[in-house]
Amino acid sequence: MTQRQDVKSTVRDYILKEFLPGESPEALQDSTELITRGILDSLATLKLVSFIEERFNIALEPHETDADYLNTIDSIAALVESKTKR
Repeated sequence: MTQRQDVKSTVRDYILKEFLPGESPEALQDSTELITRGILDSLATLKLVSFIEERFNIALEPHETDADYLNTIDSIAALVESKTKR
């Protein structure tokens, strides 16, 4: 499993457990819009940011905590990967 796949799996599991309990894992695709479709509100987004920073030992900049970076599992994985390759 590549790092990106590991990140996607970890983030997907967290979102399903914390914000979509009981939802089928197949319903949450890598391209599902989390913020713009209302799956994550502002409080949920802050919880997700905290989880990402702690789990992957990275620090997100304030501008990296909006829909441009966190709207899909794909974009989250790309962000984490960019932070861990430095």
